[in-house]
Amino acid sequence: MTLPSHAPLPAAADRRDLVAVGASAGGVEALRALVGGLPPDYPGAVLVVLHVPPSAPSALPIILSRSGPLPAAMAVDGEVPQGGRIYVAPADHHLLLMDGHLRLSRGPAENGHRPAIDPLFRSVARAAGRRAIGVVLSGSRDDGAAGLSAIAAAGGATVVQDPVDALVPWMPRAALDRVVADHVAPAVKIGALISDITATTLLPAPGAVVVDPVLEAEVKMSTLTHLGTERIAEPAGYGCPDCGGSLFLIEDRPLPRFRCRVGHAWSPESLLDEQTQVLESALWVALRSLKEKSALSRRMAAGLSAGGGAAKFRATADDAESASETIRELIDRLGSTAAPGDVR
Repeated sequence: MTLPSHAPLPAAADRRDLVAVGASAGGVEALRALVGGLPPDYPGAVLVVLHVPPSAPSALPIILSRSGPLPAAMAVDGEVPQGGRIYVAPADHHLLLMDGHLRLSRGPAENGHRPAIDPLFRSVARAAGRRAIGVVLSGSRDDGAAGLSAIAAAGGATVVQDPVDALVPWMPRAALDRVVADHVAPAVKIGALISDITATTLLPAPGAVVVDPVLEAEVKMSTLTHLGTERIAEPAGYGCPDCGGSLFLIEDRPLPRFRCRVGHAWSPESLLDEQTQVLESALWVALRSLKEKSALSRRMAAGLSAGGGAAKFRATADDAESASETIRELIDRLGSTAAPGDVR
């Protein structure tokens, strides 16, 4: 039986009807194509995270409502997801599925983002298990890859936009490096694909559901109800770019992930990119300081006679200028080694 739009989402253990979608750069176009392919009577709920600046108002619900037959709206904390609706994460809040309700959290950023894709995917994997469908669309870096792996481990279906079809292919590529996806397709075909997945009856589960304590802890970290990464991980020896705290190694298969004590999370690629930005900022500060030192030294030299120490100040200015040129070269080298996926 087809559910009407806005019907309460049933606890149908034999259907995959909870869809988690993550997108970043180039993701608006992909999301429009996806929702345009969903049928008007689609019975599942669609939860969407698009990376947006913390203070920017988002017109995404209006865009998605106009792009397909299902109504879209900003998610509201405590709301029960309804069938035939699209829920969008608001700016500066993680969107989570907890105990059958949507939750909005200002928990720690992941891979430099809030909202981030991985917290949504993990919470859906934990709450929905085999009912989950995870979808990774266009974007830079690799947010969503670890979360999609959690959905796969919970028995959910995994869908990745074909990197060739994506405006920015790095997120789909990272997901495919991490997960053997059930489906890889262009964005325009994903809506119909999701509908087909939901319409397919699940076979009985092969065994009992295994509770993953790391997944449980990480979902709670996103809600600020569990802080204590050291209980589930080993020290990694690196510092957190967000808060400066020590990072802990969460896992190392196939790639490691890192969290600090307060929950900021990083993939290796995102951590390297953020370290590069922090290093470049420090180099610019050093360059400014050297330029100021040179200017002040030359001003001091101009006011003194040769016997009054002018030569000493001129030498100091020359040394500062020489060091500043070295700093400039380092900044240039950092820029030349940046990967295309470094841009968020």
